[in-house]
Amino acid sequence: MGLTYFKRYRMEIDLPGRQYPWAQVPRAYRYVPWDDSLVGVHAETKYLSFRDEIDANVFPCLGEQPGCQRLMAEIAQKPGFLPEATWLLAHMDEATRRKEYCGTVQGIRDRAGLGAIQNLGILPGYRGHGLGTCLLLRSLEGFRQAGVNRVHLEVTAENEGAIRLYRRVGFVTVKTVFKVAEVAYS
Repeated sequence: MGLTYFKRYRMEIDLPGRQYPWAQVPRAYRYVPWDDSLVGVHAETKYLSFRDEIDANVFPCLGEQPGCQRLMAEIAQKPGFLPEATWLLAHMDEATRRKEYCGTVQGIRDRAGLGAIQNLGILPGYRGHGLGTCLLLRSLEGFRQAGVNRVHLEVTAENEGAIRLYRRVGFVTVKTVFKVAEVAYS
């Protein structure tokens, strides 16, 4: 075990005056709004999205199912939790009529009254089709509906795909931070 530092960016976006096209998902997908009974589904989707990613090193709880379960329960219990900014994305296989959850995002209002995106994740097999953009826009609309004017997030500097997505939507980097983590090297 060793300590290492991960470079992360705090990115922010002002919502007033921005006009986003409605985030229409492809035909076989649908948004699933927050419901208390879906804590486990959010946790499992979060785990499957992050377990093999760098963020599972930065935040070890993302690399294990029980850790994602605890994290999701904590997020849902926060005083500033925003159900209207918290979504799942489901894919419906028309041939088998099976539903698979393939994306998750959570939103909270922090103590300063700003919105905070928590763990936007898309399962690896579903990436590259604009689903992360759809889920992010849906969450931002939820923040707007809740009266939040500014939203922030943190992203690991090595996660170039996520950074491109956030910049494309209008997020700007306002600060660089370093997160220390204990990492097992083989």
